[in-house]
Amino acid sequence: MTNKEEEQTFEQAMQKLEGIVEKLEEGEVPLEKAIEYYKEGMKLSKHCNDKLKKVEHEMTEIMNEHNEVEPYTLEEEE
Repeated sequence: MTNKEEEQTFEQAMQKLEGIVEKLEEGEVPLEKAIEYYKEGMKLSKHCNDKLKKVEHEMTEIMNEHNEVEPYTLEEEE
């Protein structure tokens, strides 16, 4: 991952990921381009997941500092 990609906010990465998903769902993307989009989407997905894990860790640390015992976990939308 390049420095530019690492500096992306969660929201920026999600917006790009949603754009890729829309393009792939349209179904008119040539195979080679679809593979390129897929690879980029996987990188963005990992970036977003890493950001969420970092926030989860930070929230747990903050709660521990305030004597909250339960670890903070992010809940997925249904």
